[in-house]
Amino acid sequence: MILLSCKKKSSGPAPVVVTPPVVTPIPPINTNSTTAKEIIEDMAAGFNLGNTFENGINSSSPATNKQIIDLYYSAGMRHVRIPITWVQGFSSNLADANGNVNVSHPRLLELKEIVDYALAKKMYVVINTHHEHWLKDNYDGSAAFDTKFATLWNGIATFFKDYPKQLLFEVLNEPEGAMGQWSGTGYPLPTNAQAIDYTRKINKVGYDAIRATGGNNITRLVMVSPNGQGNQGMIEEVYPTKASLPGAGNDAYLAIQVHTYDPWAFCGQTGSNAAWPGSASIENAIKKVGVHSKLIDVPINYGEFGVGRQSNTGERNTDLVRGYYKLFRVTCKAEKMSFTPWDDRGWFGLIYKSGTDYLFSNNIVPSMMQ
Repeated sequence: MILLSCKKKSSGPAPVVVTPPVVTPIPPINTNSTTAKEIIEDMAAGFNLGNTFENGINSSSPATNKQIIDLYYSAGMRHVRIPITWVQGFSSNLADANGNVNVSHPRLLELKEIVDYALAKKMYVVINTHHEHWLKDNYDGSAAFDTKFATLWNGIATFFKDYPKQLLFEVLNEPEGAMGQWSGTGYPLPTNAQAIDYTRKINKVGYDAIRATGGNNITRLVMVSPNGQGNQGMIEEVYPTKASLPGAGNDAYLAIQVHTYDPWAFCGQTGSNAAWPGSASIENAIKKVGVHSKLIDVPINYGEFGVGRQSNTGERNTDLVRGYYKLFRVTCKAEKMSFTPWDDRGWFGLIYKSGTDYLFSNNIVPSMMQ
C-alpha cells in the first residue's frame, strides 16, 4: 500500500530543549569513495538547509549558514542538502525565463561560498532544482520544456564543473503536478502511466544535460527521484528495472533519492502522536525500498523525512518523536542508505537560535545520532 503525503513548510517557532553536544565520535568522510554506492553509504547522516535558497524565508547569508553547518557537523552530520529554486519565487531569480543561469547573481555567489565552506570541512553537498513549478505544474513532454530545463542544468553543471566529486546533483526535487501527485485539482495521480513517463523523461533530460557538460560531471553522482513528491512508495513504479533508469542502468554514478512523510497522520504538520503507526511500519517501508534498490542495483538517499507540528508543538519534544528519527537512522544505516531529515526551522525545525548561537531543538538530532 502506498501511504500518501503532501507536506507544507513553515518558518514558525518550535519548542526547544537545550542539550549538551554529542560526544560520540563520528569518522570523517572517505575521500576515496567514488561510485554512487560508495558515496551514498559514506554520506551517512546529513541535514537540509531548508527554507533558504528555495524560498528565501531564512537568510542566505554565508555567515549564518556556516554557523549552522558547524553545528550539524559537530553532531556527526557529514552531508548537507541545499534546496535551490532557480527560475521563479524571488524578486530576482538565479536564472531567466529560458533557464539561463546568471553566474554573477549575488545569491548564487552566496551559495557558492556556502558550498565551498562545507566541502572544505570534508562534507558532501547536494544541490538541486527545487520548487520550479513552472515546470512541474505544466510539463507536457514538449521540446519547449525540455530545452529550458536542459539549459538550466547546463548552466548549473557548467558553473560547478570543476568541483570535486563530493558535490552531488539532484535533478528535480519531488516531481509532481503534471508528473503525478496525490491531491489537487487537474493533476493525474502518480500511478498514471503518462505521469510516470513524464517523470522518467524529465529526469533523463536533466541527467543528459549534466553529463554532456563533461569534465568532473561525467562521473559526478547524480540523483533522480520518483513522482508523487518523491514518494518512497513510487520507486518501483517509476524505475521498475535498471533499463528504465537514465543511462539504462549502466551508470555507476547514479543514485535515487526518495522522500517520506508517511503516514501523514503522524508525520505531517497537521498530524498527531496518537497516529503513530508503530516502529515496524516505518522500518518495513524503508526496507521495502532497500529490496528494490538491490533489485535494480542503484543506491538510495532518503532526501527528506521528519515529523512536523503546526499546533500541538509540544508533541515534538517527546521520546516517541525522537525515537522515530533514531529508528530512521538505524534502519537506513543497516540498508546502506544515506538519510537527510528535513529542517525548515519551523514546523519541522531541528534547530533554533538563542542569542547569537544556533542550538538543537527538542534533543532530536543528538538523540538520533547517539
